[in-house]
Amino acid sequence: MLASVRTCTRAVTPHLQRLAAQHVHSHPSLGCLPRCTFRQISSSRVWKASPGYLGGTPAAAQPRVIEPPKNILLVNKLRTPPVLEALDAFLRHIHEQHPTVKIFAEDKPDLPSGVNIWSPGPESEKIDLVITLGGDGTILHASSLFKSGAVPPVLSFSMGTLGFLLPFHADDFARALESVFEGKTTILYRMRLSCSFYDTSGVQIGGAHQGWQVMNEVTLHRGPSPHLNTIDVFVDGQHLTEAVCDGLIVSTPTGSTAYSLSAGGPIVHPSLSAIVLTPICPRSLSFRPLVFPSSSAITLRVGEKSRSSSGVSMDGQSSRILNPGEAVRVQASRYPIPCINRSSISDDTQDRKSEGVGPGKEDDWVRDINNLLQYNATFRSKALLRHSRI
Repeated sequence: MLASVRTCTRAVTPHLQRLAAQHVHSHPSLGCLPRCTFRQISSSRVWKASPGYLGGTPAAAQPRVIEPPKNILLVNKLRTPPVLEALDAFLRHIHEQHPTVKIFAEDKPDLPSGVNIWSPGPESEKIDLVITLGGDGTILHASSLFKSGAVPPVLSFSMGTLGFLLPFHADDFARALESVFEGKTTILYRMRLSCSFYDTSGVQIGGAHQGWQVMNEVTLHRGPSPHLNTIDVFVDGQHLTEAVCDGLIVSTPTGSTAYSLSAGGPIVHPSLSAIVLTPICPRSLSFRPLVFPSSSAITLRVGEKSRSSSGVSMDGQSSRILNPGEAVRVQASRYPIPCINRSSISDDTQDRKSEGVGPGKEDDWVRDINNLLQYNATFRSKALLRHSRI
């Protein structure tokens, strides 16, 4: 019986593959999907997309050999005494261990000695590695410096701040840096969103060359107005709904643990390629968050019925005001953020479990939702956890 099933499967699978390939490549509504390479794996997984970012393929953590960086961009938060101390130690280590490496930083009044000035733009010096010192906001700022084109790998260090994007503590900078120079890294490609704006006639504002790259979320909100927004939502050109609410959040999986989570959105693993649509205080109780494939394009248009204009903020920063009839279009960016994971550095000789210290083999995200969000922790389990640490 089992042998006959195997024989039937071998006979039917090529036929199904041909039909699926014809459907994917010829159907007009699926024209944006990538060409797929089919292979027989198991009864639950028939095909696998060809390598390449987005278009429905997971942005999972992947081992990647990084060439020893020649140009490093240093991005840090306000230079408080702890930050200045970490900067001095970092610069001293680089100059002693890798004297040929050039260090760049943004043009600020308190620019450290021995650091070159760097400004974003097409004519700027090519950066091989970005190092951030601070919190999650520092990484968001580093992302905003690369609004077009590929982003270099990002190595993030915490300065005592808890965050989902901070795999290393500043005290471990020497070990983490040497691992990068030795090519021992695992990269998690965190997807970004690309945004464009349109006037009432459907003409793109600023031209086709002007786009915004967003790491966490795009929010269309009522701003200082006391009235609810009326927003028409389109998915791939098809009208989804007319939303009456305080606003709408379009987030990445990385941003699903930020503003979207506070508004009741789902938690999405950052290795997935998906777009989350979350309403902010909707008038209808049946308006629930939605998760779309990364191949979708979501358009939010301020409705003609709206009693006021709407504000647009990206990663927490205000960008522009949209009047009734104007719209913002959001889709997956071609250029993700390659973040170096803590799991890329395995140290079996240490058993340290403090926040941001002691990188190991565990999934950073699983560890973070338990430590930072206290995921599914009841009052009793919190009390037991607190008692166990005494």
